[in-house]
Amino acid sequence: MQLRHLKTIHPAQEGIAKVTSICWSPNNKRVAVVTTDRVVHLFDDNGDRRDKFSTKPADSAGTRNYMVRGMAWSPDSAKLAVAQSDNIVFVYKLGTEWGDKKSICNKFHQQSAITCVCWPSEHPHEVVFGLAEGKVKIGALRSNKPMTLYATDSYVVSCCARMDGNGVLSGHLDGTVYRFVFDENGRGAMQTQVCQHTCVPYALAWGESICCAGNDQKVVFYDNDGIVLQHFDYSQDANEKEFTVASFNPSGEAVVVGSFNRFYTFSYNTRAASWEQAGIKQVDNLYTVTALAWKADGSRLCVGSLCGGVEMYDACIHRYRYRGKFEFTYVSVSTVIVKRLSSGARIVLKSHFGSEVVKINIYEDRFLIAHTPETLLMGDLDTCKLSEVPWQTTGQEKFHFDNERVCVICSLGELSVVEYGRNEILGSCRTEHMNPHQLSVRVKTLPVHRGAEAEALAQGVQASGEEIKKIAYLVDLQTIRVLDLDTGVSAATISHDARIDWLDLSLNAGKLLFRDKRRQLHLYDVNSQVRSTLLSYASYVNWVPGADVVVAQNRGSLCVWYHIDSPDKVTVVPIKGDVVEIERAEGKTEVIVDEGINTVSYALDEALIAFGAALDQGELEVAADTLDKLEMTPETEAMWGQLSSAALEAEELQIAERCYAAVGDASKARFLHKVVNLMAELEADTGQVALGHFRVQAKLAVLNKQFKKAELLLLQHGQVEDAMEMWQELHKWDESIAVAEANHHPAVQQLKANYYEWLLQTHQEEKAALLKEGEADYQTAIQLYIKGGLPAKAAKLVTDLAEEMDVPQHTMETIAQALHTAGMYEKAGAFYERLGEHERALDAYKRGSIFSSAIELCRRIYQGRGVVELELAWGEHLVQTKQVDAAVNHFVEAGAYVKAVDAAIQSRQWRKATDIVLRLSPAEAAPYYVKMARYYAQSGALEEAEEYFVRGGMPQEAVDMYLQAALWDRASRVANQHMSADEMGMLYMKAAHKLEGAGKLKDAERLYVLVQEPDLAINMYKKARRYDDMIRLVAAHRKELLTETYLHLAQQLETEGQFKQAEHHYVNASEWKSAINMYRANDLWDDAMRVARDHGGEAAYQRVGYERAISLGGEAGAKLLTKLGLIEQAIDYATEAGHFDHAFSLVHASKKSKLPEVQLKYAMYLEDEGRFKEAEESFVEAGKPKEAIDMYVHQQDWVSAMRVAENADPSSVSDVLVAQAKAAVERKDWVRAEALYVRAKKPELAVKAFKEAGRWSEAIKLTKEFLPHKLQEINAEYVRFQNGEYVPEQGDVSKRSMGEDLVAQARALEEGRDFSKAIDAYLRITDQHSSDHDFLEAAWENAVKIAMNHVTERTSEVVATVAHRLVEVSRFPQAAELYEGIDSYRQAVDVYIKGGLWKQARALARAQAPELVEAVEERYVQHMEGNQDGDGLVLDGKAAQSIDVYAKRGDWQKCLEVAQAQGPAMLLKYATLHGSVLMNKNDFVGAARIFGTYGTDVSKRDHINLYRRLYATILAEQPGSSAKAVARSELKELRAMLVKAIAAFKAAGEAPATVEEFERVMWAATILAAQAVASQQGLKNSTAKLSIAALKSVGHMPADKAFYEAGMACRAAGKLSMAFVFLNRYLDITEAIEEGDSHTGLDNSDFVDTEIPFDFTIPDKGYLSDEERERVRDFVLELSMNESVEQSLPLHEIEAIFRDEDNAKHALLADAVNGDRGRRQLPAYASADGDVESVIRTAIAQI
Repeated sequence: MQLRHLKTIHPAQEGIAKVTSICWSPNNKRVAVVTTDRVVHLFDDNGDRRDKFSTKPADSAGTRNYMVRGMAWSPDSAKLAVAQSDNIVFVYKLGTEWGDKKSICNKFHQQSAITCVCWPSEHPHEVVFGLAEGKVKIGALRSNKPMTLYATDSYVVSCCARMDGNGVLSGHLDGTVYRFVFDENGRGAMQTQVCQHTCVPYALAWGESICCAGNDQKVVFYDNDGIVLQHFDYSQDANEKEFTVASFNPSGEAVVVGSFNRFYTFSYNTRAASWEQAGIKQVDNLYTVTALAWKADGSRLCVGSLCGGVEMYDACIHRYRYRGKFEFTYVSVSTVIVKRLSSGARIVLKSHFGSEVVKINIYEDRFLIAHTPETLLMGDLDTCKLSEVPWQTTGQEKFHFDNERVCVICSLGELSVVEYGRNEILGSCRTEHMNPHQLSVRVKTLPVHRGAEAEALAQGVQASGEEIKKIAYLVDLQTIRVLDLDTGVSAATISHDARIDWLDLSLNAGKLLFRDKRRQLHLYDVNSQVRSTLLSYASYVNWVPGADVVVAQNRGSLCVWYHIDSPDKVTVVPIKGDVVEIERAEGKTEVIVDEGINTVSYALDEALIAFGAALDQGELEVAADTLDKLEMTPETEAMWGQLSSAALEAEELQIAERCYAAVGDASKARFLHKVVNLMAELEADTGQVALGHFRVQAKLAVLNKQFKKAELLLLQHGQVEDAMEMWQELHKWDESIAVAEANHHPAVQQLKANYYEWLLQTHQEEKAALLKEGEADYQTAIQLYIKGGLPAKAAKLVTDLAEEMDVPQHTMETIAQALHTAGMYEKAGAFYERLGEHERALDAYKRGSIFSSAIELCRRIYQGRGVVELELAWGEHLVQTKQVDAAVNHFVEAGAYVKAVDAAIQSRQWRKATDIVLRLSPAEAAPYYVKMARYYAQSGALEEAEEYFVRGGMPQEAVDMYLQAALWDRASRVANQHMSADEMGMLYMKAAHKLEGAGKLKDAERLYVLVQEPDLAINMYKKARRYDDMIRLVAAHRKELLTETYLHLAQQLETEGQFKQAEHHYVNASEWKSAINMYRANDLWDDAMRVARDHGGEAAYQRVGYERAISLGGEAGAKLLTKLGLIEQAIDYATEAGHFDHAFSLVHASKKSKLPEVQLKYAMYLEDEGRFKEAEESFVEAGKPKEAIDMYVHQQDWVSAMRVAENADPSSVSDVLVAQAKAAVERKDWVRAEALYVRAKKPELAVKAFKEAGRWSEAIKLTKEFLPHKLQEINAEYVRFQNGEYVPEQGDVSKRSMGEDLVAQARALEEGRDFSKAIDAYLRITDQHSSDHDFLEAAWENAVKIAMNHVTERTSEVVATVAHRLVEVSRFPQAAELYEGIDSYRQAVDVYIKGGLWKQARALARAQAPELVEAVEERYVQHMEGNQDGDGLVLDGKAAQSIDVYAKRGDWQKCLEVAQAQGPAMLLKYATLHGSVLMNKNDFVGAARIFGTYGTDVSKRDHINLYRRLYATILAEQPGSSAKAVARSELKELRAMLVKAIAAFKAAGEAPATVEEFERVMWAATILAAQAVASQQGLKNSTAKLSIAALKSVGHMPADKAFYEAGMACRAAGKLSMAFVFLNRYLDITEAIEEGDSHTGLDNSDFVDTEIPFDFTIPDKGYLSDEERERVRDFVLELSMNESVEQSLPLHEIEAIFRDEDNAKHALLADAVNGDRGRRQLPAYASADGDVESVIRTAIAQI
């Protein structure tokens, strides 16, 4: 606790002016100070004096010699109790505001002096004070009388109140301390001595503990039972005097004890549960502290002294600011003052449980949340309401403040609601949906209506309005619950069919709006439990603030419900944009709409909104006035109705009358007007408010249709006549008579008579009869019933009184006839029975379908005759009335078993149906077996289902049932017993397709394997990407394809990036190298090396590692090689990569033998880097000094070269000198060269150099000196040189020297102006004299120049010669230019062409020789064609010529691309050429693909024959050439080609016969494709039909193939008769092929009446091998011996097949010719076996 001096609020005096008392008001606004001058000074909370007043003596006439002993504020801060020593306590009424009038409201006179006073906070009307005589009394303000609480024998020196305001302590002169508690745990008041203190307890205070101190310089703390807790002894302090006063701060956790010139602060440590001295405040010259007072919030402490000074201190533990907007002052661990910095507003946050406040947050700058270890504090800074509830903080709490009166806490799936100002949880509920938009809380107090207020006043109590405390929340995403927080009872539960994303309660919680994810807006009336839909789409919805008005947006419309009780009354306003919010302020309400760029406000009708607000506040008069100003519309009419209901409920009759008058309800308005007048009369008579008068209440009860209540009110007050009159006005005579009879009214009989007459006059015979019946006048009652058309009541009366009265026969007849006429047949029948008219009774029963009574009558009267017919009729009646289940037994009784079975099945009484069916004959029972079997199959009774399927002749359904249930053994058993192999196969195939489609692949596989179609299962798994299963099947059924399958899957998975799986398949295919390559290509080297090691061994592993090192490059690659143990490779790689440090380290560590090699490479590297000195050293270290010498020689660093040679390789010294000499020769430094050669002892080299340079004199001289034995040879060579016969042995240098000599001679002749000889000299130079073409060209050009300038007659000759020579040395441009120079353009062009300079040749021809252009271009094209340079021709714009080039070199793709750019004609030409080439290569499918893609050329007969040859070849496909699915690709290409051909024929106007021919062929291809598809899908009937249909096109395909396939398909489909005929035809054709015969040997009698043609071509060779043909022959022979097989065609079936085929053709041919535009809509599979058109459509879709 820190105490900081703020200011002196009352200055000290020079002498003694003791401050006798200080006290702060509980509202923290005022502090009262009184001194010995008996004047009370009032200061504000800042310490500024605002007021004062003088106290009064007990006796106004007496002297003012008293002292004020103490003061205490009342709990409401409006009163101040002043205890005076003149035996009185005054209570001053000061008010709560400055300037309020002061007065004395209470006086308490006593017999002895008042010594002290306190005012417990929980007892606002009772002030406690102590007396000098030892008594402690209480002054009751209401009675103005004092009462003794308890009495002692010792002077009361001090007193204080407990912190909770429910007890007091008193200290006495004898050191005793007494405690008085007003109510201790419900046990009433209790008084006891707490303790005996060691001295007089002048300083006494009661907080967390009891603090006592006095003149013994000790401070002692006691618990509430007087046990010493702690004591602090200051008696050893020489400066310490007595303790005079003590005061606890408001939290009771700190106490200040006053002494001389100082005061002590003690604080309570809650953790240690002990008191600690917090500090000593030493104030010199303060003198004795005589009074202490804490501000109610604990933030201030006022200290009074002996000299009259009052000091104000700021008290706090610590203080800090929150977000720059609030200041938190901790005045104790459990009390915090929260101050808003902007306004200075303060609120005291205090834990009533004394818990330490550990964390404070402020939300929305208004709502305060504070945490303590045991509780949670919440507050509203605007209303200053605080709440504290027990709470264990989890750290996951979320708080919602949408409602200003409550705080909603969300934690761990539970919502807790706390109302500000109440220290308890208002209610809680469980929910996982805590979004503020899915939660709504309403806490509100309804206004008190007039009637309730009057009733409360009559009872002498204050009326209070009804409290509404409800919450709406989501139980789950589709369920809303409205919970009453007060009672914990669910007010409503709303289940919805969609997710709810928003909800909100109305102001009074009577209506609930909610919206679902479909944006539908719904309204739910909580009171009536009625739901209605407001909008089918709402993007925005909300209540208008402070009103029950709904605003919603429906796309471009703003919808407003001003009167929500009438959901159909809606105001619609068109808007643009989206609603953002609703603003209501300053008497207007606006809807803010965002239109994108601008924001627009739409004003709502404030009058209608104000009406709702007024109604909600109970201001009915204001609501009525508001409506008066509005026009009458449906909305306002509904509001008048709502106001009238509210007015009646509040018993505001005049307002209700006004409402009914406004809406035109004259009857109610008039009635209320009478009631109001009645009230006025009663008030005038009684002088009291007449609203509660019984007559008025009775009238109101009538208005509310509470007639019994009105009757009771009137009868209770003896108003029988009025009660009777009320009922008569309501035309309720019976009620009026009942009242008269109950009250023994004398006019009862007359009233009944009048009532009877009135009933007859108004034709109410029924009531009249009841009246007579009540009077026991039964005859009259019967007549009245009959007259009123109520024969049933008359009959009942007769029946009931059969023994009491005798009814005439004619009356009975009349009743019976009336019953019959009214259609009351049962009653009529019973009446006829009573009359003995049994026939008529039976007829009545039959007419009324009263069969039970009719049957009972027949059995009783007619000995059972007619019962069977009645039972049958009864059953049929029940069937007609949809009571089929009840009809079964009646049909059985009637013996109509067939109808009974139908009824039992229709009503799903299967067991009963089974029992009945067993009674039927087999023919009658057959249709029902299948129905029952399907029921049993559906219900899981499979064995019963099987039995009835078999009985019903449908074993295939039983098999299908078992297949669907995966009961394969049972399915197989039934199939084997009751189905043929073909039927079983067909069924299994269909079932397999279904299972495959349903994803049950294992089951489908099993069926495929059962029907010997493992390929389909394999393909199924491939499509499903279940490769393991696919491989399993291939291994089991297609072992020869296993490796290929592995490889195919691996490649596919590699393409898809699934490398691990691809590796698996590569390895299984023994293609692990491919796996390595895959990983290498994708930079997955670790995997590549793993595969290499696992499957290729160490060598492969190292090889891949080396490749990886190469790819890594640099030092990383070398390190990898080292890691792999590839030392040599690593060294080589490191040297090649230039990482010599790494290479040397490897060499020294592992491979020293390679050191010279590495040194050599390093030296070469240094040489390349120009680091020659280092390179020299490395060469020498590597043992290669010769390399160092060569390096220096190459650099012509002769000194270094000589140094290395002399030091490291003396044998190389001469080589250095020779090299140096050669360099001197090149520099023409002949002297130096000669000296070096001689020094190197190589004079012969010097001689050779001189000869080559033509320096014969130096050569001869040197020979004489050093080589005398060669002198004669040198002289001979010199002679030959002079004669031009000498040819140097080698070297370009010698040739050049000779040429230079000849040039020198020619120049000499030229200088001598002998130009002709000069020309000859220049032309004498040839390539034998020099290999330098530039030198030769220059010499020859000199000859041309001389000829042109000086010997013009030789120009042509010289130019021709030079040009020829230039051509020989490939100087074509120069030669051509020479020809151009003499205008010989043809020769120039020829030279350009010869040199391949086509650009120059063509340009020269166009510019100078147009007559040559055509020839040049022709030769250019020939050249390009010869080089097959089609691209060049295209670039030159010669696309037509390039096409031929592409075609010749076989680049057909480019050929057709260029041809396509040249136009359709060119494209067709080369497409036809390409197709014919492919056909010559026997690639007929490729040719068909080309024709199908690029079109067909039908302009030439050869082309048409080409197409005929093509389709004939493809249709003659040999068996086994490809799989079925692949074979269909051939037909696909053929069909595409035929479509193009047919379209071309029609466009060209070709002969109809040709068009028809190709259409037939195209249709034949389609039929064959469909046949293959049907066969692949296991549709055997469809395959047979399509094979037969293909026979119509036998002229376009090999006849033996067509009949063979038709016969085999019929055999597979079980059509053995047709199989016999077709296969027999096949054998006849094969015999004709063998004999080379035509049709003469064929018997056509079997095909006379069919559309199968006779005139077809006999193929040149057979379709099948001899072995296969013999098998066919055996089968035909077998059939011929089978008597059950008819050896003829069933013509009707053949005709039906051809008819189906024709229908399919007409439906599909148009689409085919037009490009198959309908293909995408075709089904993937035929819908049923035998549906030809569907199968053909499927084939078209697949090809």
